[in-house]
Amino acid sequence: MNDLIQIQNLIYVIRGQRVMLDSDLARLYEVETKVLNQAVKRNIERFPEDFVFQLTKEEYEILRSQIVTSKPKKETRGGRKYFPYVFTEQGVSMLSSVLKSKRAIHINVQIMRTFVKMRQWALENKEIAQRLTELENYFIQHCKDNQSDIRELKEAMDLLMDRTKPIKIGFKTN
Repeated sequence: MNDLIQIQNLIYVIRGQRVMLDSDLARLYEVETKVLNQAVKRNIERFPEDFVFQLTKEEYEILRSQIVTSKPKKETRGGRKYFPYVFTEQGVSMLSSVLKSKRAIHINVQIMRTFVKMRQWALENKEIAQRLTELENYFIQHCKDNQSDIRELKEAMDLLMDRTKPIKIGFKTN
């Protein structure tokens, strides 16, 4: 379970998709980022744009403001030379076919479990929010005489709705 939480903290929302950074994946797989990206480029037919894409300068700057990363540098010593690649769930899954170590397989299974848990959590909370809205509508229709009780109930339900909203990870681009 602890592995799932750690991996969940490495998943960001970029361009409306849950993704993982190449450097985070490389660290998990215990390979250099350069090696991971080279393996992808050697097997590029397995990685269409909806599996992996490179961040723009603006996306990278926003992401850097949220997490601590080094700036891309022109020189080869220290830092990144290029903007990072990010992998969608399908891209991470495809990595297991090009990185064939036991470590890569084990980590891939953990990452897939994390994506599944995140989807389940989102669906469960969507159902709770929908049921709270239905309750709110029921009380509004059936308790028209006592407006102060309705207001208190609505405030309590709004508070519950706020608590069931998923934590936003990542950022939105215009």
